[in-house]
Amino acid sequence: MELRDYIRILRKSWVLIVLLTLVMVGAASVYSIVQTPQYSATSTVVIFTQSSGSTADLAQGNSFSVARVKTYSALVTTPIVLLPVVASLELGITADELEKKVEASAQLDTSIIDITVTDTDPVRAADTANAVSASLALVVEDIETPDTTDATSPVKLTRAQQATVPTIPVSPNVPLNIALGALVGLALGVGLAVLRETLETRIRNTHDVEQITDLPILGGIVFDPKAKDRPLIVHVDPRSPRAESFRTLRTNLQYLDVGRTDRSFVITSSIESEGKSTTGANLAIALADAGSRVLLVDADLRRPKLADYMDVEGAVGLTDVLIGRADLADVIQPWGKGQLFVLPAGHVPPNPSELLGSTRMTQLITEFNRAFDVVLFDSPPLLPVTDAAILAKNVGGALIVVAAGRTQKNQLKGAIAALDNVGAPVSGMVLTMLPTKGPDAYGYGHYGYGYGYGDTTVPAVVPSVVPERTRGSRVKN
Repeated sequence: MELRDYIRILRKSWVLIVLLTLVMVGAASVYSIVQTPQYSATSTVVIFTQSSGSTADLAQGNSFSVARVKTYSALVTTPIVLLPVVASLELGITADELEKKVEASAQLDTSIIDITVTDTDPVRAADTANAVSASLALVVEDIETPDTTDATSPVKLTRAQQATVPTIPVSPNVPLNIALGALVGLALGVGLAVLRETLETRIRNTHDVEQITDLPILGGIVFDPKAKDRPLIVHVDPRSPRAESFRTLRTNLQYLDVGRTDRSFVITSSIESEGKSTTGANLAIALADAGSRVLLVDADLRRPKLADYMDVEGAVGLTDVLIGRADLADVIQPWGKGQLFVLPAGHVPPNPSELLGSTRMTQLITEFNRAFDVVLFDSPPLLPVTDAAILAKNVGGALIVVAAGRTQKNQLKGAIAALDNVGAPVSGMVLTMLPTKGPDAYGYGHYGYGYGYGDTTVPAVVPSVVPERTRGSRVKN
């Protein structure tokens, strides 16, 4: 993934990242609060050797002291040193328990030993550190004293610094714990966000489509929570962002397949409920508003919906024409004030695939292309049935509708493969149900939908027969 992909993931999952960061900060704060404060006190002793005072003796004594530092540091935590401390201070613990609280460290190349005691009581910590240093001095003197009469120890330990009562606990370190909690939470949030994006199987945005195919993305239809109540948004609310999405799609469509003479397209999808029927209806209205002569054909002979969406009579339609029970001029119905005409599906037949792949359907497609500027065929989804693939091969172009957040990546791959298997060309992709804001919004980072449009419809021309297409006409914006 590129840097912009990670930025998009962070913007998309910022709530998760912030939530985990706050949770870990809260956990670190609770941990710091419930912990008993620990205080640390340090006493320092220095090792001296007794000599005659000559330079050679002083040098030899200094080397001896440095060499004995490690030995005396190890003695600090032994019972011989700690037991007298336990008894004198009446600590009420064993030498092993006291050993866990005592730490001895020697400064490099010196004869200085630091004795540090950590305890929940600051006064007891200081008293214990001083008592341990005094006990160590006595033990060293006893060990180093020769077994002769009136002999004295050549080594002497002197307390160089007495432990004082600490006022600030060394643990818990609240600022450090909170900072570590924030870092852990941030790392977990980012990691989960990247993992979720990597394991995501649904198509969320144009980037996901571009990873699957190099087919052009013609447009993105923004999500409208009231789409079920007002499917024909271009007609009902022409100034809405969703209506503007269809006008953008209309503009992009005029640059599509410029080498094709016929401007007819099959609108299909991978699975059901991706918005292909409403996309076809609104696109047809937008094209008609721009002055094109448009025919919207309901070629979904299994679950036709356009008659209900367009509020036209759907009892007789394409099926009746294909079986010779009705004439084409009798079933094509004008719609609205523009040059938009609707051909409903008619009766639901038992063999829709055979009808759509028949010679008569091929003849009708030729007639439609001759009579209209643009012909849009609403067809069933590609994965459940083969109707759309058969029809797209004869029409010469297909628009695949992909619902963001609904369509699986493998489903889109399967839909494209279904068209490739029959040699049906795919003209482009249309994303639907895209959010209007956020990193997954169509056109994110570019201009938004801030401009309104007035009524751009033109008077209707109602034909008595199938109208002939005006020579040289093109889709206008």
